Amino acid sequence: MENLLLFFAILLLASILISKISDKFGIPALLVFLGVGMLAGSEGLLGVHFDNQIIAQNVGMLALIFILYAGGLDTNFSSIKPVFSRGLTLATIGVILTAFAVAPMAKILLGFSWFESLLLGAVISSTDAAAVFAILRAKKISLKNNLAPLIEFESGSNDPMAIFLTMNIIQIISISQIPSPVDWLSVLGMQFGIGIALGYLFGLALPSIFNRLRLSNWGMYPVFSMAWILLLYTLCFKIGGNGYLAVYIAGIFINKRDFVHKKNLIGFHDGIAWAMQIVVFLTLGLLVFPSQLPEIALMAFVLSLWLTFIARPVGVFVSLIGSKFNFNEKLFVSWVGLRGVVPIILATYTYVENIPNANIIFNIVFFMVLTSICMQGMSIGYAATKFNVRLDEAQEENAKVENSPILTYALRQYTINLGAKVIGKNLAEVSLPSEFLIILVKRKNEYLKPTGSYIFNEGDLLLVQCENHALYQDTIKSLVG
Repeated sequence: MENLLLFFAILLLASILISKISDKFGIPALLVFLGVGMLAGSEGLLGVHFDNQIIAQNVGMLALIFILYAGGLDTNFSSIKPVFSRGLTLATIGVILTAFAVAPMAKILLGFSWFESLLLGAVISSTDAAAVFAILRAKKISLKNNLAPLIEFESGSNDPMAIFLTMNIIQIISISQIPSPVDWLSVLGMQFGIGIALGYLFGLALPSIFNRLRLSNWGMYPVFSMAWILLLYTLCFKIGGNGYLAVYIAGIFINKRDFVHKKNLIGFHDGIAWAMQIVVFLTLGLLVFPSQLPEIALMAFVLSLWLTFIARPVGVFVSLIGSKFNFNEKLFVSWVGLRGVVPIILATYTYVENIPNANIIFNIVFFMVLTSICMQGMSIGYAATKFNVRLDEAQEENAKVENSPILTYALRQYTINLGAKVIGKNLAEVSLPSEFLIILVKRKNEYLKPTGSYIFNEGDLLLVQCENHALYQDTIKSLVG
């Protein structure tokens, strides 16, 4: 056990340190994680033999739960609201169209059956939110016209559809029976309906629970959150829903409300998501045998080009018909459809379910992900400039100034007097308008920066930013009672 822990500790540290160096050269971090895993594998420098697909699948399944949950927690509902319908279309219709567009080329190149070809298309159909936004943040790229929230929402929410397609096509191949369109749509409706409903309910409930629970140690809140999301996933799975969609939806609605230790909780889950991604990529890097890649390299490269220049644009342009996005913006959305951890995890399901040509499918998907990360991941900055969708420095500065509360809100102060109904409640528990900001509290001779866990006391002097006088008066009345 000590040797195993030492091995993974060294791999994790090496991955993080090398990724830091790689950022300077524009190399995506996920490529580094895969590379470290391959170097440590049976055909790499360390020669660690690992070929257990079931373990890899289970690791990937657990990782996906927390990656999608963190993606939901990172999603600002107000920012995605203007592009919600378009993002949802991309995440559903776009995924289906991409999968079906890949299938004919896979059949021609590989000689697969139609369902095996469609399975390959389904496995590779989803994009990776973490990969896209890690690169955008690393290169400090800001995008015009709500492109960032559109790409964020689509890449965070299209995994459930890819998983649904993959599992259903695997079932068709395994039992050699094609369901009727009515049966297929009913299963889709049930899985997504239950997933959305449970995700919404669990997402609304957790902030309220946290605001009333008042645990003595803040470290218990992340533990509760992890248990809560695992409960949601397993409950949804047991009653026939899509658990992956449920955890993503829950994350979005949890982030929508204020609650105690919210900032710390989101930061914790962001770290967990990165740890999960590194572990998954290391595991999948160990699983692949590099000597098997050359024999499929040419076919996989052609499929990558077909996916990038034909299949993905078909899904994007059809899904965005009638939208406000112009031709260049649609091209950019097509280009940033990076493939990441999800397709490789889904490819392991073909092993576990004994699908014909499982080894070929896994190796091709692995190669296509590598190609996507290298080709698209390293050129996102150039593409943003080339397609004229990148905000220049002056536009970014103007946006910051326009959104600056210091320049647009008036400062006011108010003292909490005896008898106010807010006494004894925490800040997150009190529903305050977004325009009413408590920026500082003076308690006796001490100045406090209020967080969600701050509890109102008698005599507290509040420094408030609120430009609207009527709103200020109404809010103060609700606090006093």
